[in-house]
Amino acid sequence: MDDTTNTGSAVIDQLPQALYCAEAVRKLDQTAIAAGTPGFTLMRRAGKRALRIVMAAWPDVEKITVFCGTGNNGGDGYVLATAARMYGIDVDVIQLGDAARITGDALQARQHAEQDKVVITAFDAGIELGSSVVVDAMLGTGLSGDVRGDYGEAIKLINDSGLPVIAIDIPSGLCSDTGRVLGQAVKADHCVSFIGLKPGLLTGSGPDYTGIVHYSDLGVPESTFEKISAHAHRLDLTETAKKLAKRSQGAHKGHFGHVWVTGGDFGMAGAALMSSLAACRVGSGLVSCATRPEHISALVSRCPEVMVHGVISGQEVEPLLESASVVVVGPGLGKKPWGEQLLQKVMQLSVPLVVDADALNILSEGRVVKNAYRENWILTPHPGEAARLLGWSTEQVQQDRFAAVAELQQRYGGVVILKGAGTLVADNQYPQPGLCAYGNPGMAAGGMGDILSGVLGALLAQGLTAADAARLGVCIHARAGDLAAEDGQRGTMATDLVPHLRHLVNIGNSSV
Repeated sequence: MDDTTNTGSAVIDQLPQALYCAEAVRKLDQTAIAAGTPGFTLMRRAGKRALRIVMAAWPDVEKITVFCGTGNNGGDGYVLATAARMYGIDVDVIQLGDAARITGDALQARQHAEQDKVVITAFDAGIELGSSVVVDAMLGTGLSGDVRGDYGEAIKLINDSGLPVIAIDIPSGLCSDTGRVLGQAVKADHCVSFIGLKPGLLTGSGPDYTGIVHYSDLGVPESTFEKISAHAHRLDLTETAKKLAKRSQGAHKGHFGHVWVTGGDFGMAGAALMSSLAACRVGSGLVSCATRPEHISALVSRCPEVMVHGVISGQEVEPLLESASVVVVGPGLGKKPWGEQLLQKVMQLSVPLVVDADALNILSEGRVVKNAYRENWILTPHPGEAARLLGWSTEQVQQDRFAAVAELQQRYGGVVILKGAGTLVADNQYPQPGLCAYGNPGMAAGGMGDILSGVLGALLAQGLTAADAARLGVCIHARAGDLAAEDGQRGTMATDLVPHLRHLVNIGNSSV
């Protein structure tokens, strides 16, 4: 299977859903070889596939400069160089590391290149690249520590060159498991991943370094993949949308739940409004909002479908919430006594909760809510909020987002959504965390999280489990962001997502 996608767009769905860590990919490779596919055959397929991508992306290419390391990633580069010569393309290979250390299939690939008169030069920091397409075949997935020595110099040279770049398997310097930059990494325009798609390409810093992602299983039999467990699961909107049942002709609003949004302190009424709007558009039967009395007229005039109630204390909100089937708490809640009182009352309820924004910050303090653990809630922290909940730094969270979301889920229970590039979902229902590869930098704007919380609340209200609501919700939200940014990412507002929510929640069944 050969697939291509530009991360952040709808065609992300062309990529496989199983995501494999580096160790699992090595096992896949070993299993395929043991089953009868020689390692050098896989290497030749990889190099030739990468060359096809180069020729498709840059059809007028006249020269290719290949940076090769001493491992199998470098072997793929040597195959590409040899194949390029056959097409009459001028090729230079720049060797990183001691060539005497090259062994096995990679050595065979180098020897073939030498036989075909490919020019091979040892790396020198002062080398002139000229006008060419650069192929990064230096480090692959085997890097464990920060990039050092000549490899770091080579990465700087490539990044400073301004030349088009394709990375084989993964940009050198990018951690394939986490998407963390190991000191420095190649910034590629294209990246082709082989056999197992690496999660680090799609989360953390990965999307900033991979460019357009391509994938090929190199002809490895499907049975091979059944023998090795995936590390994570890429979420697919169409697949997750199947969790929403078709509505019967006799349905009425009482069948689809009552979402209560609680929040909107002074100066933050818009947050509660946006969450309520999203809950309406995603299909909640009823939506109510408990907010400051001063905000009632503004919210009703903007969205008359929302039943808005003014409350000045936790005691006033308590009887209102008796009608809730789901409560969204946090949008515009603030951290003052008013918000703390509302959160205290919400935490006494047995219905499912969506906890966002300042509700998460209050939880992290451990003062207002003791023993903050329950199974029927969805927590939606961004990296900064996740850091406060864990007592980590934001940098620690981003260094290994998979470890962070797993730890959050273990500590707090329920479902945890770690927002950001390559949003992650951790829960007890599915064996692997989910990764949402939709979305774009245009969504780096205030109010996006409020929209997501309303989406999640509406899905819970319609009967989805917390895990299914979270997985579908992040897909709908991020894909709406992609649609909203089709005319340009800069200037996208959170409310620009709202018109797209109704369409996306109906994907696959016009009766949903």
